[in-house]
Amino acid sequence: MATESGVSPHRNPSQLSWANLPRNLILAYQSFGVVYGDLSTSPLYVYSSTFIGKLQKHKNEEAVFGAFSLIFWTLTLIPLLKYVLVLLSADDSGEGGTFALYSLLCRHAKFSLLPNQQAADEELSAYKYGPSMDSGNSSPFKIFLEKHKRLRTVLLVVVLFGASMVIGDGVLTPAISVLSSMSGLQATENKLTDGELLLLACVILVGLFALQHCGTHRVAFMFAPIVIIWLVSILSIGLYNIIHWNPRIIGAISPLYIIKFFRITGQDGWISLGGILLSVTGTEAMFADLGHFSALSIRLAFAVVIYPCLVVQYMGQAAFLSKNLGSIPNSFYDSIPDPVFWPVFVIATLAAIVGSQAVITATFSIIKQCHALGCFPRVKIVHTSKHMYGQIYIPEINWILMILTLAIAIGFQDTTLIGNAYGLACMTVMFITTFLMALVIVFVWQKSCLLAALFLGTFWLVEGVYLSAAFMKVPQGGWVPLVLAFIFMIVMYVWHYGTCRKYNFDLHNKVSLKWLLGLGPSLGIVRVPGIGLIYSELATGVPAIFSHFVTNLPAFHNVLAFVCVKSVPVPHVSPEERFLIGRVCPKPYRMYRCIVRYGYKDIQRDDGDFENQLIQSIAEFIQMEAGDQQASASESQSYDGRMAVISMQNDCHPSPVLSVSEVEDFDFAEPTIQSSKSITLQSLRSMYEDEYPQVRRRRVRFQVMPSSGMDPSVREELTDLIRAKEAGVAYVMGHSYVKARKSSSFLKKLAVDIGYSFLRKNCRGPAVALNIPHISLIEVGMIYYV
Repeated sequence: MATESGVSPHRNPSQLSWANLPRNLILAYQSFGVVYGDLSTSPLYVYSSTFIGKLQKHKNEEAVFGAFSLIFWTLTLIPLLKYVLVLLSADDSGEGGTFALYSLLCRHAKFSLLPNQQAADEELSAYKYGPSMDSGNSSPFKIFLEKHKRLRTVLLVVVLFGASMVIGDGVLTPAISVLSSMSGLQATENKLTDGELLLLACVILVGLFALQHCGTHRVAFMFAPIVIIWLVSILSIGLYNIIHWNPRIIGAISPLYIIKFFRITGQDGWISLGGILLSVTGTEAMFADLGHFSALSIRLAFAVVIYPCLVVQYMGQAAFLSKNLGSIPNSFYDSIPDPVFWPVFVIATLAAIVGSQAVITATFSIIKQCHALGCFPRVKIVHTSKHMYGQIYIPEINWILMILTLAIAIGFQDTTLIGNAYGLACMTVMFITTFLMALVIVFVWQKSCLLAALFLGTFWLVEGVYLSAAFMKVPQGGWVPLVLAFIFMIVMYVWHYGTCRKYNFDLHNKVSLKWLLGLGPSLGIVRVPGIGLIYSELATGVPAIFSHFVTNLPAFHNVLAFVCVKSVPVPHVSPEERFLIGRVCPKPYRMYRCIVRYGYKDIQRDDGDFENQLIQSIAEFIQMEAGDQQASASESQSYDGRMAVISMQNDCHPSPVLSVSEVEDFDFAEPTIQSSKSITLQSLRSMYEDEYPQVRRRRVRFQVMPSSGMDPSVREELTDLIRAKEAGVAYVMGHSYVKARKSSSFLKKLAVDIGYSFLRKNCRGPAVALNIPHISLIEVGMIYYV
């Protein structure tokens, strides 16, 4: 499967080195339209957001020179030094972003709070990425953090807070970008009224969100050229303004002008840093979108093109403003020479839309990753491209973002106030990223705590100054991202809390293996022909819904498979390692366990062939188990715990113990095979499939390969498996109602009975249930008192 840029998501970024420079140049070109749309449009509003409030009384040439010097060194320290030189090296198997850092920490230290993790997950090839985790010299700091669950909970809350701020960016970026680009119309002779300008911006915003369902891949070929034309435009305008207005601005690169700036402006200058930091908004995208490209391609694009163009543009604006102090409120458009005003305005509007598009897509990805961590309610995820990895669309989130963005645009109608909120959200994300990176230096790179402290202290000092200035503007719009983050944090934490409580209930109420063995192979019930796939979140043990079902309806299928679909803290799980198969009880019971593992960036596609893959996997396991004499000798001692990774590389290379042939799409059970369906039920199924043809799937016939050396018991078990498959497959899923115990505290009752229950009732069903034919689905209702 190709990535958004045509790169396999499972590749190692070290393979994309200088030896592969042509490919990296292509990736660098493609990154312009995806990564840098937001960062490159910052010149639209930085100076106008800086010289506001009390700083207006300090409008003079030295203050403008100092503001440019601050912008220059901010661009140099944060995007260039921190992100390009350091953070791009801290990838997780080629993936970047806040969740990539957290994933690395969870794998190199026991920080994960996901309740269904197993030792077998550590054997995944992607799990072992990076330095060896078996160094044997765990630091006291690592042991201390692993020992205290509350500290690990705090770490998760910090990560979720950063994710919430990224979602806030998805609300604020379209609003400030589109409004800023529209402000160019105020520089024309026929000025629009504020109401007309706002209406036009709202129309563009609605159109932007309405087109999300098409997927960015449909217009991706336009993105990079638009941003490149925009960069060439601002570079040319910057050079013109430097030469035409004030060439002395080149000397403002000296940090001495920063000292002069604060000497002139004092406390007002410190507060104005909330506007300066807008020059680096969008920087986080360089790291967050690393999985779509390569570290070298992003470094090339920024160092060779983005950085020089932005520096020259900010320098040119400062040169213009130093001689035209009255143009500060609309500095960018006033600095454009009249002959090229309208072409630049059109390009600026298109570039703003491109930047907004990239952030909205990134928000969808963040929501998906939160869900993979068990920290966000289930939502519908639409994959808008079969060929480009990572292109997703979430309808519910899209319309929520649109409503919030329109509310921000209509409520504020001022890019300065929106900029205050935007700057706080972006700097908070950077602040959290710095903290997580310091932990990665210690626990993943296994460097000294002194080096980590030096990194943390240096960048926290710089970012802390900007963050403090941003917090000073909380009353002037800065409260917006805090409120949004608070709301999303409540949703995430309540969902995570309820999910963990529900899992713990399942864990403590699972069916005793001793009780099952006491029932005998028939389980004390009628075993009807067919396969029963019992879905559960438990990775070990038999879920309570099984005993609940057989207690009320004492009949079950001849072959039972307990299926658990779960996420693991790696970005991708290769198809060869996705299936983990084991046995729950002795062979005569015909009970198996299947764990299907996905990474936090994997796409859970249902191609309608899961049943066939499962049968082949179980058949492989039966053959593998028979060949393992040591396992057979210890079989009586352990049934639920030993599992094997079954490689499912390709449908064209089925299990060697089974032969597969496609058949016509009708019920092909032979007369010798007793069907679990009566003639009436078979007739109903036929009518159902005629009415809903989309649920009919490819059907195959399995046969045991002839082999003289096959053990008779193995052949018998494989034959029973095939007969059960041909008799039919039923999907059994739990439909749980979670309630707090009567003895619970008021806060817990509020979180579980109101918050979690409301979210469960209004979220999507499990992904595994979305493509199951209704006639094959059995839901078992249970009340969980947690």
